[in-house]
Amino acid sequence: MGTLDRAELEAMIEEATVDAHNEDEQLTGLFTMLEECLDLPFTTAVLGVEVTVHGVDLTPDGRIVAMCSRGRVRQSIGILELPLPSPAPEGADWIEAYRHWAG
Repeated sequence: MGTLDRAELEAMIEEATVDAHNEDEQLTGLFTMLEECLDLPFTTAVLGVEVTVHGVDLTPDGRIVAMCSRGRVRQSIGILELPLPSPAPEGADWIEAYRHWAG
């Protein structure tokens, strides 16, 4: 991650939020791009434990979370806190754009 410069990130944010009139609509636009572009599932390590990210969700309190599992255990982790594997999955640049937007 961190391979896109500020102008590229802002262009992606503009693409995702072009029709948005407020912050909630901007968030929805960014979530939609993540949902459509992030190559799922992928594995990553959370606190040293391998988990599978099988989806993203938008919570009622306005956070984008990664839906993670390990065996039968399931947990949502804020996408801003989610460590990404190397190499990152296709579409992870939208996570970077969301992180930039969230500031």
